[in-house]
Amino acid sequence: MTTTEHEMPVRNHLGLFMKQLVRKPGRIVALAPSSTGLAREMVRELGPETGSVIELGSGTGKITSHILARGIPQERLAMFELDDAFCALLSQEFPRAAVMQLSAERCDEAPLDDVGAVVSGLPLLSMPTKVQRRIVGGAFRKMRPGGIFVQFTYGYRPPIDRPVREELGLSWTVSPKVYRNIPPARVYTFRRAA
Repeated sequence: MTTTEHEMPVRNHLGLFMKQLVRKPGRIVALAPSSTGLAREMVRELGPETGSVIELGSGTGKITSHILARGIPQERLAMFELDDAFCALLSQEFPRAAVMQLSAERCDEAPLDDVGAVVSGLPLLSMPTKVQRRIVGGAFRKMRPGGIFVQFTYGYRPPIDRPVREELGLSWTVSPKVYRNIPPARVYTFRRAA
């Protein structure tokens, strides 16, 4: 990966991730930060034409740096993250982006216009359907027509519950399994019917 004027490289923050995992096991459910391979797959469809991007569950910024590497300026990025330590790190690493220490259920409050994508690192399948509905529904309300909701999962079924998919009229594509991730994961890209 080459560094562009839009990208700020993120140092390896595995130590901070592991510390927060031990301190807040109910809130941080990933076993490890996303791998480079997974991060690249998550942002594959992004580019300067995407417009603004919202990232949900930004953690230590691994996927964030790949979003920026696709030509999204920091000023066109809003990150939703609840963990205090991660928010402090994100604010330091990405000073021109909007770091929102709010629930992803409020993603439609992102201070951005022309949102073309929402990239989610949240464990949606572990959340109640009503919470998924608020997150995914809010994301599609905030996005312009044709926007995409990108979500990874470790499982074999779509990472958004069927009632939410049906209510929102979602279709999706799925990536091949990313084996160089712990655990291996797939990336789903959801779109809403016009």
